[in-house]
Amino acid sequence: MQTLLCELSAIVGQPHVLTDGDLSAWEQDWRKRSHGKALAVVRPGNTPEVAEVVKACARFRAAHPDSQLSLVPQGGNTGLVVGSTPDRSGQQIVLSLQRLNAIRQLDAANLTVTAEAGCILQTLQERARNDGFLFPLSLAAEGSCTIGGNLAANAGGTQVLRFGNARELCLGLEVVTAQGDIWQGLSGLRKDNTGYDLRHLFIGSEGTLGIITAATLKLYPLPAAQLTAWAAVPSLQAAVTLLGLAHRHLGAGLTGFELMGQFALSLVDRHFAQLRVPLFQDAPFCVLLEHSDQESEAHARQQLEQLLEAALEDGCVSDAVVAENLTQAHMLWQIRESIPLAQAEEGLNIKHDISLPVSAIAEFVDTTDALLQQAIAGVRLVNFGHLGDGNLHYNVQAPVGVDAAAFLREQEALVNRLVFDSVMAFGGSISAEHGVGSLKVDHLTHYKSPVALGLMRAIKQALDPQNLMNPGRVIRP
Repeated sequence: MQTLLCELSAIVGQPHVLTDGDLSAWEQDWRKRSHGKALAVVRPGNTPEVAEVVKACARFRAAHPDSQLSLVPQGGNTGLVVGSTPDRSGQQIVLSLQRLNAIRQLDAANLTVTAEAGCILQTLQERARNDGFLFPLSLAAEGSCTIGGNLAANAGGTQVLRFGNARELCLGLEVVTAQGDIWQGLSGLRKDNTGYDLRHLFIGSEGTLGIITAATLKLYPLPAAQLTAWAAVPSLQAAVTLLGLAHRHLGAGLTGFELMGQFALSLVDRHFAQLRVPLFQDAPFCVLLEHSDQESEAHARQQLEQLLEAALEDGCVSDAVVAENLTQAHMLWQIRESIPLAQAEEGLNIKHDISLPVSAIAEFVDTTDALLQQAIAGVRLVNFGHLGDGNLHYNVQAPVGVDAAAFLREQEALVNRLVFDSVMAFGGSISAEHGVGSLKVDHLTHYKSPVALGLMRAIKQALDPQNLMNPGRVIRP
């Protein structure tokens, strides 16, 4: 191993091969559910260095067939399914892409931007905005997550209902394969029917097939106006009705539709009282709407007010407020984004990132709430998420007075089975935007079809026959 580490140091430079000291920033996942032990953290500075690192590791594996050496690609390490940190074997190299952080090109005429994998999402958003464009991917971790990680996990966020997941925003990739070859696929073409669309294999593969080193992404014109409204709704079904009204009144201008349960908002009110959560005390759910308009603020406000008037008349909204300025809008969005932080303050919890047909969500929640409450007396449900695209973060908190760590240890298997079985019964998916990682990899054998699993294993074997790339994540051999 020492010979390999020396070779890696020669490739990326001695300061960028870390083997001792505090490596917890790379070895521990964001939720602190797993703390592994890396053989080394290797920090290449460009794509050719990534390729040479992979080649060196592949050669080592070929020369030592019994070795368990493998590579774990890592961006901002903000994942929620333990997919980008090493295991405890001490045989995995964390390949950190944070030094590959350049924005290589912004093509205004083609409405595209090409950025390296380690580019922080917020940095890309700001560069696009400064040049008069919108890069619409937006999520809570945007100040630290990276473009490569966003694509590797096919990240979602708050604007999926209008612009789609990371997959829909990507036109081309640069990828280092498991053999250390570089695929130059950074085309900004919107039409290219010359065979298999290889980018879609790597997007969402969580570093198990190759390493994304750069991407060409879509840009959009900045809206002339963007308005935010907060509405209290009398039921989850009423929220679904409001979503339908919003589609009809706002069309493509509807760029955000977030659902927040009363208990979820009560946690924000308890732990971040300075945020002053509106309208939640007397409503089981609240909805956060965003309307983006290409004409003017006056036109946008007129459309939004007409929607809310129709919703109040219909009865699917009991009360509503519209942000009067950007400061108020940011405060409303901060409330929404603070739910996971407030839940963490409340204690360890069981997280779910599920998707369902929007038409099935209300019945799913009623059914699954009842199942959980019947199984665990006093269980508390933190329900929030991107209702506009059918994605719920349906999280489970321990009953009051119950030790959270013990609850997690003793009840997680039961809770996951009840929730996942119900998700499948309603035609949903057990992972919407967080990925599979290692937390959900064993669940796939129960909730993914054998045909799909067989195809996934065949792809993995074809592209990574040494099982060098992030083994034990997404799919097992």
